[in-house]
Amino acid sequence: MTLSDDLNFAEHGGEFDQATPASPVIFGIAFTPKIIGILVGVVGLASAGYIFLNFLMPAWESYQQQQAKSLELQGQIEQKKANIKQIDKVKDELAQAKQQKVQVLALFANEKTLDTLLLDLNRLVESGNTQTSLNAVRAKLKKFVPVSQKPEPIIDGSLGLQVNGKLQRSSINADITGTYEQTQSIIRNIERLQPLLIVKDYQATLAPVEARSPLDKTPVQIGPAAINTSFQLQVLMPLSPEEVAAAAKTAPKK
Repeated sequence: MTLSDDLNFAEHGGEFDQATPASPVIFGIAFTPKIIGILVGVVGLASAGYIFLNFLMPAWESYQQQQAKSLELQGQIEQKKANIKQIDKVKDELAQAKQQKVQVLALFANEKTLDTLLLDLNRLVESGNTQTSLNAVRAKLKKFVPVSQKPEPIIDGSLGLQVNGKLQRSSINADITGTYEQTQSIIRNIERLQPLLIVKDYQATLAPVEARSPLDKTPVQIGPAAINTSFQLQVLMPLSPEEVAAAAKTAPKK
């Protein structure tokens, strides 16, 4: 080969280089660096979208569901806390109501106080004689007679409709003799007794002058005059639940 042939080959080689493109061609499209960059970007976006749709979206939806469930459970916890506080409040109110019930029931009489009422009343009458002289009037309990053998339920509305079928009373007719001051003191002391008592049908009359001795034919009044006082004591007692149910059956219908 001669030098001229080498030169001609170089010329022909330059033409070959111009005819052959530098970038790969697929389906008639030359993949230049710019196009390849665009394709890489598109593939990257497609991959990101695929990952977002198939991984991130389910995870986000699961997070939202768990968040809603967490809020719901937190609301239930707060509601239970409020219910617990409400229960504690109701328990406190119930304890206070029971305490008030005990205090109210203590105002009423019971079988024991009813049994000792005669002794208590006699003691009150005799207490007014401690400061009296021999010639003065001495207070006396002259009569103490129960109207009935057993307490009777209150169903007649005499103490109010709210009391009907809840209380019972035992009525006692009593007579006392004493001066006005003694009688007044006895009645006040009866009102101060622990069981709740009602004094009804109060009547007072001037007592005749009593002779000081069998030989005294003309009695003379010395000191304040004596007064005969009669009244009825009503002793109030609460009914038991069983007695309340029984009284409700016998109560007159409205």
